[in-house]
Amino acid sequence: MDNRKRRRELSQDIRKKIIDKHLKGKGYKTISKQLEVPVTTVPHIIQKFKTHGTVANLPGRGRKRKIDDKLKRRIVRIVSKEPRTTSKEIKGELQGQGTSVSDRTIRRCLSQSGLHGRRPRRTPLLKKNHKKARLEFAKMHVDKPQSFWEDVLWTDETKLELFGKAHQLYVHRLKNQAYEEKNTVPTVKHGGGSVMFWGCFAASGTGCLECVQGKMKSEDYQGILERNVLPSVRKLGLSRRSWVFQQDNDPKHTAKNTQEWLREKRWTILKWPSMSPDLNPIEHLWKELKHAIWRRHPSNLRQLEQFAHEEWAKIPVDSCRMLIDKYRNRLIAVIASKGCATKY
Repeated sequence: MDNRKRRRELSQDIRKKIIDKHLKGKGYKTISKQLEVPVTTVPHIIQKFKTHGTVANLPGRGRKRKIDDKLKRRIVRIVSKEPRTTSKEIKGELQGQGTSVSDRTIRRCLSQSGLHGRRPRRTPLLKKNHKKARLEFAKMHVDKPQSFWEDVLWTDETKLELFGKAHQLYVHRLKNQAYEEKNTVPTVKHGGGSVMFWGCFAASGTGCLECVQGKMKSEDYQGILERNVLPSVRKLGLSRRSWVFQQDNDPKHTAKNTQEWLREKRWTILKWPSMSPDLNPIEHLWKELKHAIWRRHPSNLRQLEQFAHEEWAKIPVDSCRMLIDKYRNRLIAVIASKGCATKY
């Protein structure tokens, strides 16, 4: 085996100088010494010039590509049609057509085409009627003035687990420090318990946040609204005459007695399409709240509830304002996707 270190390829400028000196009658050793190149390289450059009339790299040098442009387009078409197709499945399909390519080469081809392997995003299961309702909602509201959205009170419920969602946290560590205590997250069966919260917000900030005791029924939900909605409307400075109440289509919200209770209140209700968490900006605040709580490492449910109220109150008004200022983008995205799930 030749263990000699490979030399760098000579530049075209050096190659031309070799030819110039050769034409002037210089010998191989003289050229080698003057230009500091191996003496065996000089005759190779000169012979190439005599044969091809050039010192430039000739086409066809190096290893031939396994995948030409035509095959590359075929591979891209396969993945574009069915993104879940694996490189091994593509390899098998190509072999059935008489083409032998490794799955590693296929992955490299896809990567060069900008088609990188990614975990699929989790989205609600949208049926045809869901997509239709979402599209109708977006088209009906896309031209609403900004003042309309600024007077909406957005509401929702979320569950916080004491030791949940560890996969969403990151640590920066060395390879051999994975199990050091500071780099781990404790887990227990069933998440260590959880607490359900109801909350609301508007463009002017976060409103009330209430802990739900036990399993929430429609009567419990009505009590939460009674205690929190109007105080939040006043706190956030929403217009008494034109403010709008938003809620999703949870069975507790759409129950007959809840609907009758809301009619008695005479609140303006935003008609909401089912399966549309991406249209409710409060989801972003829930995510922000959960990360803020997990950074504080609550050790029991009592602490979890305490931290939740403290961190909810700390959410900046600017964050709320930005979500509402850009709300129209969500509607545009739903229209562009014809009612399908969006990045929001």
